[in-house]
Amino acid sequence: MDIVFVTNNQHKIKEIKSIVDKRFNILSLEDIGFKGDVPETNPTIEGNASQKSFYIHNKYKINCFADDTGLEIKALNMRPGVYSARYAGDECDSEKNMKRVLEELLGKDDRSARFRTIISLIINGEEKTFEGIVNGQILNRKKGKDGFGYDPIFLPDGYDLSFAEMGLKEKNTISHRARATKLLIEYLNSFRFQ
Repeated sequence: MDIVFVTNNQHKIKEIKSIVDKRFNILSLEDIGFKGDVPETNPTIEGNASQKSFYIHNKYKINCFADDTGLEIKALNMRPGVYSARYAGDECDSEKNMKRVLEELLGKDDRSARFRTIISLIINGEEKTFEGIVNGQILNRKKGKDGFGYDPIFLPDGYDLSFAEMGLKEKNTISHRARATKLLIEYLNSFRFQ
């Protein structure tokens, strides 16, 4: 069965291909001839994941899945959330986003936060969603050089290394995206074809 991963990130596609049952042929947006941007205008992480997968499903009538991720910080009323990638403005980058978060947390004692990933899978016209969460704390300053996004300021619970100080292999075993992907893979690998 062909199934499209609604992403242009070839690293993500390769990773999924290596762990999904061989009954599934994972395709990229490029493989199906899609060029341009997939809309992400929903005000929630769940809504964005669904919007992306339904957009491709409705356009190509093909099974697909999409993900969306956000950093939710308790003291900031769960912001940046769905706006994590552009928290410091439309022309921002990870450095500016982290700077804004750290500035907004100045003087706040509660630094608890979580990364949350939602995967929306549409298979045979029906949607299933999978959620992955990793809880942690926002550090007072950046630590580590690896990773991307907010990784240098996120300390997962039970660890003394930020996501940016961990090796990719270690991070991928505990990350929010890894947890959501594991649920997706379990579902696909046990899927009964009609």
